[in-house]
Parts: sequence; C-alpha cells; structure tokens
Amino acid sequence: MKQITVISGKGGTGKTVLTASFAALAKNACIVDCDVDAADLHLLLHPKIRERHVFRSGKTARIDKRICTECGDCIDVCRFRAISGGFDVDPISCEGCTICSLVCPSQAIAMEENQSGEWYISQTKYGHFVHARLGIAEENSGKLVMKIRQAAQEMAERDRLEHVIIDGPPGIGCPVIASLSGVDLALIVTEPTMSGIHDMKRVADVAAHFSVPTKVIVNKYDINLRNTKAIENICQRRHIEVLARLPFSEKVVQSMVRGLPVVKFCSDGIAHEIADLWQTVALCLTTDQTQRG
Repeated sequence: MKQITVISGKGGTGKTVLTASFAALAKNACIVDCDVDAADLHLLLHPKIRERHVFRSGKTARIDKRICTECGDCIDVCRFRAISGGFDVDPISCEGCTICSLVCPSQAIAMEENQSGEWYISQTKYGHFVHARLGIAEENSGKLVMKIRQAAQEMAERDRLEHVIIDGPPGIGCPVIASLSGVDLALIVTEPTMSGIHDMKRVADVAAHFSVPTKVIVNKYDINLRNTKAIENICQRRHIEVLARLPFSEKVVQSMVRGLPVVKFCSDGIAHEIADLWQTVALCLTTDQTQRG
C-alpha cells in the first residue's frame, strides 16, 4: 500500500481538482481530504456518510459557582482576561492554559475538553473516503489530520487497497506537515505565477526536510511560459522531476460547476492528460524513485 499526498504552497493551483480525478482513476484506493480547515473534495466526490465521529481537542475552563468563593485569584492570574468580574469564563478568550484551575483554593475550576469538529468515514462511487470538518477558529488541525490519516491507513490495510490518495492543505503549516509525514510520494501542484513559484519553493523545502520523495506538476503552464521555464529551472537545480505540464482548460471549470471530477466530465483534452499523469504517478510508486534511502 502506497500513500500519495497532493499538496501546493498556495490555494487555487488545482490541487483538489487533480486529487478528485486521481480518485476516479484509481481502481483500488482510499481517498483522504486533509484540508480540514476548508474541506471541499466532497463537492466533487459526493460521499454518503457511513460513520460520524466527534473530534475533541483543547480545553476550556469552567467555574462551578456553587463552590466558588469569588476570591478573585483566577482573575488575577489569567493573562488572557478570559474571566469576568462575575466569574464567567469567555470560551473564545480562554486558551486552556489551566493556571486558573491550579491557583483556585476551593477547586471550583475544571478544565473541560472542547468539541472542536467532526470526522467522517464515507463511501463514494470511487471508493472509501475519509474527511473532516474543523470548527471555526478551533485549533489542532494537525492532530485532526493525523486522526483521519490513521483511519484511512487502517482501512486500506484491512481491505488490501493499493493506494491512499491524500488531498493535502495548502501552505506549509502544521496540517501540511501532518499530511506529509511518512508518505511515499508528495506531488506539488504549482502554477506559473510569482506567488505560485515562491510558495512551491517553500513547500518543497518542507518536503525535503522530512525526506519525502517529491515531484512537481505545473498546472495551467501555458498562461505564462516564461514562469513555467523558471519553475523547470528551479526544479532542475533542486533535482526535483517535473512530472507533467497541464494546459489551461475551460473544461475544468465546467466540470466543477457540474460537481464532477474532470476525467468523468470529458474523456479528451485535459482529461486525457490527467489520465496519463495518473499512470505516470502509479509507475513512480512501483520504482525505486520513491523508496527511502
């Protein structure tokens, strides 16, 4: 079983569009949407939820007014000013540091675990799908990513699936690191813009730091051939293979409006190129190119 993470240094490069098509093309795979802060892969895969699980992370103080003596020690030590003069805790301001519960002489303050989101095991016409939704302004997205990745890996091992295809979040933060950890191949999707080039280099640095084999896909390469050449030069200097150059296509937009992976919306042009790309990716996973030294 091989794990593939599709990532991008910035949003809007076409990462999710490619992941949805890979999911439709793979015959024996489990799909994971690790962009838990802004999940959208479900819009193209239309999952039917089979299991729903609560995700708990972080703690918030709660004052039991039945035993609180209103001594004010908790107000004095709270650097986040989360406790009012009426001894009520503002859950938005509370950072869960626990110092108030430690100094309370009457032990009236308890730290309660937060319900930060939900994660799901679903079924699609393309296979198993594990995804999640993190609550607004909630923390520990990296922990949630690891939770759903573990569930997907266990499912893939149980059902003897060949691939786990991961739609990673954009950027270089904690959830990106969690989606990259231990995978067999990272596919960086970039675009020939200045911001695309800059952020591609940053996420490539992250992948290199964790010794993850990496390839690059240049999406909409024909909108700026000069910048595409610059991307190729950067990859050559870094010894990163450019696996494909995909042209701009209005059919991609049309497929998203219809809520379909582009390879299911049409069979020629861009869909044919993505199908060829998936065959190349599958071949990479069977060679020594993605093996760790």
